[in-house]
Amino acid sequence: MSKAVRLKKGLDIKLIGEADQVKVDLETPTMVAIKPSDFHGLVPKVIIKEGEKVKRGEVVFYDKYNKDVKFVSPVTGVLSEVVRGEKRRILEVRIKVSEVDEVVQVDPVDPSSISREEVMKTMLANGLWPYLKQRPLDKIANPAVTPKAIFISSFDSSPLAPDYDFIIHGQDQYFQHGLNALAKLTDGKVNLTLNAKGAPDEAFVNAKNVQINRISGKHPAGNVGTQIHHFDPIDKGEFVFTVNPQDVVTIGKFFAEGKFDSSKYVALTGSEANNRKYYKTIMGAQLTPLVEGNLVQDNVRVISGNALTGEAVGSDGFLGFYDAQVTVLPEGDDYKFFLTKGWLGPGFDKFSSHRLFPTWLTPNKKYRLDTNLNGEERGFVVTGEMEKVLPFDILPMQLIKAIIVNDIDAMEELGIYEVAPEDFALCEYVCTSKIEIQEKIREGLDVIEEECM
Repeated sequence: MSKAVRLKKGLDIKLIGEADQVKVDLETPTMVAIKPSDFHGLVPKVIIKEGEKVKRGEVVFYDKYNKDVKFVSPVTGVLSEVVRGEKRRILEVRIKVSEVDEVVQVDPVDPSSISREEVMKTMLANGLWPYLKQRPLDKIANPAVTPKAIFISSFDSSPLAPDYDFIIHGQDQYFQHGLNALAKLTDGKVNLTLNAKGAPDEAFVNAKNVQINRISGKHPAGNVGTQIHHFDPIDKGEFVFTVNPQDVVTIGKFFAEGKFDSSKYVALTGSEANNRKYYKTIMGAQLTPLVEGNLVQDNVRVISGNALTGEAVGSDGFLGFYDAQVTVLPEGDDYKFFLTKGWLGPGFDKFSSHRLFPTWLTPNKKYRLDTNLNGEERGFVVTGEMEKVLPFDILPMQLIKAIIVNDIDAMEELGIYEVAPEDFALCEYVCTSKIEIQEKIREGLDVIEEECM
């Protein structure tokens, strides 16, 4: 039975720079990269040597501690370089793209007609499993567990987020194939959450083999963690898998055609980007063809993902595995005179969640915000601001304090199993103490994984 929820808490940060609803085919990048850092806790074991040729869909590396979880090449090319950091940690596996596209081909199959074990085997062997993430821990799903449910959010409510109704339109068949495959992985339900305020695409509304829920409210209404909390909360010992709707299409397309399709639509957004549209590119593509000639100025921050949770990668960086958005913002490292643009300025061009500036009287105004923190880390004090933007029935301040002092019992009692770093992005934004709260949540989850799971 479907459910409906209306959130009372949250915060919409309205930025200038939404992508126009126009789809453009971007030229094939010359270089792509698979970044192990996109998969928290992964220790990759590379099986292709530098200089060797690799086909699209061919395994490049696997998880050292779970050999069944494999990662495949998104293109045909030559393994150009394995970029390493401190202690020889692998940061990127770069592949130079070839002009001729060769792909690993398997027999297409209807996932509805095969067993759970066969669906899992197909997804694991062909690089589809990393699309699945699990709660708790917010990392690649463990194939050894059976989730009590699977959650898919059909919309993203983060700043300048891509419109999945627009992206998925016309791919109904592949989306349904993906849902059929996912339904095999759980003994519970596949939950598809729609935005109650909008008019969702037919691919979502007419989806079968799922439970359709609806949610409305400010960000983080579109976060899958918010939806899990309100529709089917997680208790200790339970697992829930999550997956992005565009990745559901990729999974469905593989079962329908028998080959790995790494193409995806990426929204170019942000006040400092020109030609803001939806570009069809390749998973892990270098961003140079996307942003070259599309920047308003040079002093910008290019982010793979959204402004709250994305990673700064630079104009020559690579698209994150789970990202369908590139955001370009002013860097914000210029000096601001305190009487005009600084802390004593009138603030007619500033956004604040605390009603510090007169702009709160114009709730629909959009802003050109930069990345300046406007302060530095200071004492962690109780303000009550986090509770206003976190639509969870938990105490965010107390949970973060429990993580800081490494109190495992308190972490469990305060709901650590339900949350992920992205759920606390708004808490980090409104935090007057300038604490890196998403980082603290990740540290807490790591402790829980080591000590309790």
